[in-house]
Amino acid sequence: MTPLAIRSRDNPSLAMVRRALRDPGAYRRDGALLWLEGDHLLRACVARGWPLQQVLVAESAWARPDLQALAQQARRVLLLPDALHKELSALESPAAIGALIERPPALALQDGVGTLLLDRLQDAGNVGSILRSAAALGVGQVVALKGTAALWSPKVLRAAMGAHFALALHEGLALDDLQALRTPWVATSSHAPQALHQSALPQPCVWVFGHEGQGVAPELMARCALTLRIPQPGGEESLNVAAAAAICLYEALRQRGASA
Repeated sequence: MTPLAIRSRDNPSLAMVRRALRDPGAYRRDGALLWLEGDHLLRACVARGWPLQQVLVAESAWARPDLQALAQQARRVLLLPDALHKELSALESPAAIGALIERPPALALQDGVGTLLLDRLQDAGNVGSILRSAAALGVGQVVALKGTAALWSPKVLRAAMGAHFALALHEGLALDDLQALRTPWVATSSHAPQALHQSALPQPCVWVFGHEGQGVAPELMARCALTLRIPQPGGEESLNVAAAAAICLYEALRQRGASA
């Protein structure tokens, strides 16, 4: 495939990338393509069988055989001057390659599978880290309620390091949309009398993690069959939500008797 040389900042594909960086949730309103920055994300996408619509490559990187081979898997390749390509990044050290992909179609919620329920998590780094833990520790479905950081935003994508492509993701849901999740719900609280590692966890379950400052909303907490405490002998008031999620998911994996 011969790449198409782009010189104009007004090219529609470049405008789409800039919009994704400026407004991370824009794709939820108008179905715009999603922006993946860096060869790691592109390789994760391709490895899971997701098509790359357009790959945007810096001219200096086109000489690299590995990036050429990766770019050739897209339906269209755009070759940009280095200075123009750097404008498509919010990173201190911009990647030399990126891609635009289509957002996956919405699927129905699945009951009876390991699930994470995210209640108004604001920090994109936390959300991405949780997605990465979910993919690594055997959770296949993530549900984000309204008010949670956009799951496919560039910051969440970078933090998740390719985990998106191993997960069934649902976002923008309300409490009324969760009726299908009849699997037992479990939440954590520093005030719960029952410790996580001393409790028999339902397998599978829906893990509920809430807003960084306010925690899980009362109406969601009321749906939980179990509320458990993560022991903190060091005396800190609370754990970062992404750290708490990783601990809970690992304990669930340990109780299942799974091995690497």
